[in-house]
Amino acid sequence: MNPAKRHEIFSRLRAANPHPTTELEYTTPFELLVAVVLSAQSTDKGVNLATRRLFPIANTPEAIYALGEEGLAEFIKTIGLYKSKARHLIAACRMLIELHGSQVPADRAALEALPGVGRKTANVILNTAFGQPTMAVDTHIFRVANRTGLAPGKTVLEVEKKLVKTLPDEFRIDAHHWLILHGRYVCQARKPKCPECIIADLCEYKHKTLPPVPPPPPRRAGANASPEPTNV
Repeated sequence: MNPAKRHEIFSRLRAANPHPTTELEYTTPFELLVAVVLSAQSTDKGVNLATRRLFPIANTPEAIYALGEEGLAEFIKTIGLYKSKARHLIAACRMLIELHGSQVPADRAALEALPGVGRKTANVILNTAFGQPTMAVDTHIFRVANRTGLAPGKTVLEVEKKLVKTLPDEFRIDAHHWLILHGRYVCQARKPKCPECIIADLCEYKHKTLPPVPPPPPRRAGANASPEPTNV
């Protein structure tokens, strides 16, 4: 894909959504960290339902650490893998308290040292909480990048590096959100909504879906009826 086409794709995505953001609900970098850790293999909607119960009770490293694994698990048990996520979050809270003054670090190495935080989670925190031009490649972005031709790659890291390398500077901060929302609601896995897509003419996907066939017009009453005999 050439630079002009790439620029036009992000220009259209920006025009359609000038101020994109995550659909996870949070008010502090720590709440975002908790929400992103919980979102692994879970939906944002499901995470939001759990954190609406949790955050009014505990939304600091000290408060969540005080809950302990079992106490935290009660708030997040509707989320997949909740036991392991509770274990990771309690351990992460302890590290934040002991090593970072209960503050979420704006540093990749420090973030990835926290239990339950991998490269993708660190990228989300750095981008969304601290405004750094990182690219958190999840399943949606991986699919969109490969389908459209924006950044074909066999691995998440390969796609991430290609996107970061080729993204025009003006789009770097928000590109992650545009791509994930586009993959979530338009360029869906089973059946992409190509007829509704604002970048369909720029996309290099060879198997675009077609618009639905309109139903035939209603038949007029008597249209095919035999004419009545006339009196001679």
